[in-house]
This record gives sequence, structure tokens and C-alpha cells, in this order.
Amino acid sequence: MENLNSLSLAQIVNSNHKAASVFEKYHLDFCCKGKRSLQQACFEQQLQLNDVVNDLETVFEEKGNSKTDFQEFSLSRLCDYIVNTHHAYVKSELPQIYAYLLKVSSKHGERHPELYKIFDAFAAIKEEMENHMKKEEKILFPRVQEIEKAFESNNAFIQLSLTYLQGPIIVMEQEHDHAGSLLNDIRILSNNYTAPQDACTTYRLTFAALQAFEIDLHQHVHLENNILFPRAIALFKKLETSVLS
Repeated sequence: MENLNSLSLAQIVNSNHKAASVFEKYHLDFCCKGKRSLQQACFEQQLQLNDVVNDLETVFEEKGNSKTDFQEFSLSRLCDYIVNTHHAYVKSELPQIYAYLLKVSSKHGERHPELYKIFDAFAAIKEEMENHMKKEEKILFPRVQEIEKAFESNNAFIQLSLTYLQGPIIVMEQEHDHAGSLLNDIRILSNNYTAPQDACTTYRLTFAALQAFEIDLHQHVHLENNILFPRAIALFKKLETSVLS
């Protein structure tokens, strides 16, 4: 791999999925803010660049855990993977974590008032993510699959402007940013998901579930922002060129 310092966070994760665990450790956003270079990201968060690079090189040298190269997936397969893996996870976890937070905040909120803010933030995430996934599954992903099918079949396709695809992508990216921001607020309010000493089992379970949810969302958004969306736009432009030629 070329000099890591100058590569973007997204490029590093795309080239080796093990980088995600290192970025999670240092709270480096490789999904919504994945276009930043590693050097720039470390500078912005006042991290020692050498420490991060050393950790990356260490995990890259570890054996096992065969790499899934999502760049090799067709766009249709990648859409299906996102729906069946990440959307399914989110749909399962949203009501469960919401119920946990409702219970924990009602029982422990007086002693730990930050729980009320965490609950409100997650309630907003729940509402937004439910609508977000519907829009992806009903509008954006079918358009991506339609474009790929037209390209593969050499179909002239309906002559549409790029906004047919780029419009919903812009909205999805904005919603990704907002969900990520809300989860970042939750991480800060929860002291990096560290339960207090007087926390009950459900309290600790809730924070563990929130942390796992954030990690999954980072992977989920990375696949869309840094792989699916750019490739879909590039394919649309190829199709547009073939129609005009």
C-alpha cells in the first residue's frame, strides 16, 4: 500500500477492511467524512499520526479474516447486501434499543439526566432511519439497479438527467451526516458508552447496544457514501455517454 498519510480514510478502508477497527478506536469518521486524508483527519482530532499508522500496519499484518472486496460486487448485489445485512440489523435494533432507553431513562434519569438527552437523540435517529431506509429501498436502490441493468443490456434507456440519481443521493448523504452527528452526540453524552458504577444490567446492555449500533452505521454509510454512490454515478455517466454517441 502506498504512503498511508496521503490516502483518504475511505481509500484505506476500501483497500483493507481491517482499518475500520483502528478508525473506530480513534473515533475517526471514515464514512461521512471519509474523503479526508489520514494526515488531515489526525491533525483535526489532535491525534499522533504515527500512532494511528502503526496500529494500521499492525492489523494489516494479522492473518485470517479473509477480505470481502465490495468493489468487486455488482451494484445490484451491493444494494441487496446493504438491505439484507445493514438495513435488517437497523430494523431489528431500533425498536429494541428504543425500548431499553425508555426503561433506563425512566428509572435512572433523575440520577443521570444525560439519559434523557440520549433518549431524545436516539428517538430522532429511529424516526429518521426508518424513513431513510424506506426511501433507499423504494426509490434510490431500484434506480441504481435499473441503471445497471440498462448498461449491461446495452439498452438505450430513458434519457434522464443526472439528477434522477444524484438528487436522492444528495438527500441520503445529508441524512447520513445527521444520523452520524446524533450518534456522535450520544457517544459524548455517554462518555464513550461507559456506564456509571451504579448502572444496572439493562443500563450496561443499552450502552453496549448503542456502541454496536454506531459501529454498524459507520460500515453501512461507508458502503453507500464511498462505494455504492460514486460507482452508481460513474455508471450513469457511462450510460449517458453511450446514449449520446
